[in-house]
Amino acid sequence: MGMSFEEKRAWIYAGMAVGVPAVYFVIVLGRLADTEAAGVAYVGPMLTAVGVSVAANIVATIVAAIVSPKDADKKDERDTRIHRHGQNAGYYVLAAGAVVALVLTMAGFAHFWIANALYLGFALDALTSSTVKIVAYHRGL
Repeated sequence: MGMSFEEKRAWIYAGMAVGVPAVYFVIVLGRLADTEAAGVAYVGPMLTAVGVSVAANIVATIVAAIVSPKDADKKDERDTRIHRHGQNAGYYVLAAGAVVALVLTMAGFAHFWIANALYLGFALDALTSSTVKIVAYHRGL
């Protein structure tokens, strides 16, 4: 049996959750070699990374729907349970990232570190939820 459309979406989301943040962090953290954290221009690249992630996910999902049109609108109870399971796992990761950002804020760290901790939390949330979903599709809940 082939992959369900929802599993394909999980793979797409996982790919974007790894690829886009990896490029972002290579670019932005590379700037720390010449500049202190408070002076690193990260806002534009971060907004670009978020925009690229959203747009790429939409485009990739549309392409997957075009390639398999009869599967694109099918979602059963198993898909719903797996989606919920993956989202729940991701929330714990996102909450941990928020706690890290809160601690950095209370400790007086530069906005650079706080914003990047939050962005990393969102990226790890996406990767965790996608990975849990993919594993659930292959091993069951």
